[in-house]
Amino acid sequence: MPIRSMTGFAQIKGELANTDKAPPAPTANNSVSPQRNGHVGFTLSLKSVNHRFLDLHFRLPSGCDSLEMQLRRMLKEKIARGHVEVALNLERANNEVVALNRPLVSAYIAAFRAASAEFSLAAEPDLNTILRMPGALDSGQEPEDAALESAVMARVEEALGRLNQMREQEGRSIERELRQRMTHLDEAVKAVQMHRRTVLHSYIEKLQTRLQELLGSSPDRERAMQEAALLVDRSDIQEETVRLENHIRHFHDLLDQGGEIGKKLDFLLQEMNREANTLLSKTSGLAGDALKITEAGLVMKAEIEKSREQVQNLE
Repeated sequence: MPIRSMTGFAQIKGELANTDKAPPAPTANNSVSPQRNGHVGFTLSLKSVNHRFLDLHFRLPSGCDSLEMQLRRMLKEKIARGHVEVALNLERANNEVVALNRPLVSAYIAAFRAASAEFSLAAEPDLNTILRMPGALDSGQEPEDAALESAVMARVEEALGRLNQMREQEGRSIERELRQRMTHLDEAVKAVQMHRRTVLHSYIEKLQTRLQELLGSSPDRERAMQEAALLVDRSDIQEETVRLENHIRHFHDLLDQGGEIGKKLDFLLQEMNREANTLLSKTSGLAGDALKITEAGLVMKAEIEKSREQVQNLE
């Protein structure tokens, strides 16, 4: 399975036969216009962005509960992670007859006037506002639920294919950048290793000189030197560089593996950042070649942070 970004968009258009049996209206060239031949068109849009989990949001016409359940089930099978918005819009014929839902509008007006009387307000209801309320206008071409469900579900696979195609294309772009970041990070680790022995030797000499000044001929001199040797060992950065190299190799392995690797890569980058912080803390306060290690450590942190920004978008 290829690496996918969580960012993508897809839109498809379709139509379904309406229950309205009115004859089709011919156009100038005697052809039948799809918006006038008793059909209802629809537009299905899928938009996804990054999210920690799979988060589905639907904007469907009223009465589409069964369709929403089917869409939800299919999306869960095809998409692992991301905030996904599903929108379905109906596009009715231009010659559609719109009827007033008199009981509903009357109820709105009665409720408005009752509230005005109760609170002693001199106001009249706004008809434009009332007609924008859900259900205030009834269409004579409202499609049957079963017909709409069948027509939409027949095109969902195509919409998902387009969405995942865009997500895979974006995923390939992110993968290329991540591999470049790991190359730069590996170069920084090698630069640290190149200066490690020189820095460690300088650290030992500095520590021994300081101990000689403080202890002189003290009877505890040997014990102090043992403690100093232990301190030097703890100050060595070899373990951090080795772990960083292992993490980089594991990172490349996950990219080669593909699939749903976003969370794994993010965790791995957190571990890399921890090693880089430890490396910098061990070499702080030293001069000479230690400054070059500090510079390389800062490069590491920059590459890790930029990689994390990209990984946040992977499925």
